[in-house]
Amino acid sequence: MTCTLCENLLINQINETFYQCACCGSIVKDKRFYLSPQDEKARYELHVNDVNDLRYQQFTSPITNHVLKHYLPQHLGLDFGSGTGPVITKQLLEKGYHVNLYDPYFAPFDDYLQHKYDYIFSCEVFEHFYNPQFEIKRLVNLLKPQGHLLIMTHVFNHQKPFNDWYYKNDPTHVFIYTPKTFDYIAKNFGLKALEIGERFVAMELL
Repeated sequence: MTCTLCENLLINQINETFYQCACCGSIVKDKRFYLSPQDEKARYELHVNDVNDLRYQQFTSPITNHVLKHYLPQHLGLDFGSGTGPVITKQLLEKGYHVNLYDPYFAPFDDYLQHKYDYIFSCEVFEHFYNPQFEIKRLVNLLKPQGHLLIMTHVFNHQKPFNDWYYKNDPTHVFIYTPKTFDYIAKNFGLKALEIGERFVAMELL
């Protein structure tokens, strides 16, 4: 099996389900354990993402606050992987911002590809990418120069032994990022890392 981001041969199996890539540092699920599209969608439908839930709004606030700080309402954004409860988009729309939605299951409209974006955000989506190389290239190609790519995912940085870490247990999480992974993405996709935190990553297109 090869890494789905950098195509390096995966030889370091860290448990029954995951390999770690020696090249880009990512932690990649063995494809034998991928869910079917039907089971994956059913799993997502179980998520209770109430856009009016203050705790949910607080959780997603790193993206919302970044957009409000760096962009004006007339700038165009994309909510990529908007899911069942696009809370960030709702908050931005209420402030007069312009945001397009895309989700392969819940907003499967390809017209988002007809635009270039000042910023793109993806909240709890990147860990679901079966082909992160393809998905990241697509997003980068949709950004305007100096556009920002804003990502929320839980970055593994040895907070505890990987086998004890909760984030790997979600069956839809097939690709786990480390700080080394985002360094690789920045260097190989024409991006500059503005912030690489445990839950929030901001990158700028060069």
